[in-house]
Amino acid sequence: MKLTIRSFDLPLKHTFTISYDSRDVQPTLIVELEQDGHKGYGEATSNPYYGFTIESMTAALENIRQLIETAELTSPEAFWAQVQPHLQDNPFALCALDMAANDLFGKLNGQPLYKMWGLNTDHTPLTDYTIGIDTIENMVKKLKEMPWPLYKIKLGTKEDVAIIKELRKHTDAVFRVDANCAWGVEETIENSKQLKPLNVEFIEQPMRADDMEGMKQVYRHSVLPLIADESCITESDVAKCHGHFHGVNVKLVKCGGLTPARRMIKEAQQLGMKVMVGCMTESTVGISAIAQLLPMLDYVDMDGALLLNKDIASGVTIDFGKVHYSKVNGTGAELLA
Repeated sequence: MKLTIRSFDLPLKHTFTISYDSRDVQPTLIVELEQDGHKGYGEATSNPYYGFTIESMTAALENIRQLIETAELTSPEAFWAQVQPHLQDNPFALCALDMAANDLFGKLNGQPLYKMWGLNTDHTPLTDYTIGIDTIENMVKKLKEMPWPLYKIKLGTKEDVAIIKELRKHTDAVFRVDANCAWGVEETIENSKQLKPLNVEFIEQPMRADDMEGMKQVYRHSVLPLIADESCITESDVAKCHGHFHGVNVKLVKCGGLTPARRMIKEAQQLGMKVMVGCMTESTVGISAIAQLLPMLDYVDMDGALLLNKDIASGVTIDFGKVHYSKVNGTGAELLA
C-alpha cells in the first residue's frame, strides 16, 4: 500500500461555538491508502480539547510509514490490530488510517462497507443539524437559514432555557441539546424538566466528563434521556457509562476508527443502551464513513460537511436529514480535484 498524507483548512459557513471552543476554520488531516489502482480515504480533524494537531497526527503516521506500506490488507480488523499498538497514544491518527483501510478494502472488494457488514439501509435515522452557541437572534437566523426536521442545539450559557424557548417559536422540529460538560447536577435536573415540554428529545453530555458520581444522581432524576459524549471516548468507557447515561455517542476519531466503533456499538446495544454516532466538523470523507454505520444506530449527528463553506470531497449526500449513499464502493468518498 502507498501512504499519502494531506492536510486542509476547512472554512466554516459560520463561526462555530460550543461551551469550551470557538472556530471559523477547521484544520483536517486526510490519509490516502492506494493499492491495485484503488484509493481509500480517511479523515481526522485537529482538536484542541483532546490535544491532537495536524502535526502530531502526521508525525505519528510517518513514524510507522514502513509498517503501513508493507502491510497486507487481508482485513481492516487485522490491519487495525497491527497498527494500533503503535498509535494507541494518537487515536485521531489511528482513526484516519483505519477509515482509509476500510474504504480501500471495500473498493478492492467492489462493495460499499455497509453491504460487506451485512447491513440493510432501507431504514436509517435522520441526521440532526447543529446550531452553535451565539446570540439568540443569530441562533434564530441560523435555524431559519437551514430548515431541517431535527436540530442539535449547543448550550452552555446563562440563558440556555430561554434559547430553546425562543427557537421553539420558529420551528416544530425535534430538538436535541448538547451542553458539552457545562452544567451541574441540579441545573441538569431542572433544565430537563423545563426542556421536556419544548419537544427536546435528549440531553447530550450535560456535565463534566469525569463527574460520574454526579451523573448517577442526574440519571435517577432527569426526565429526559442522557447521552454520553466526552464521558465515552474508548471501548472501555461504554461499560462505565452504563447506569449513568441512557446512551452513548461514539465518535470515530476519539475511539480510533470504524473498527473499534463497531465493537462499541454492539457492546452498548448488549447493555440495553441507545447508540449515537457523532461527527466533528469534518469533510464528506469522514461523513461518508459514518454513513456506513447508520443501520446500526438509534441517532446520528453527521452534519459536519453541511457546516462547511467549501468541501474537499464527494460521497454521501444529505437532504433534509436523510442520507443518500454514493454509487462508489467502500465508504463512497473521493477527494475533489
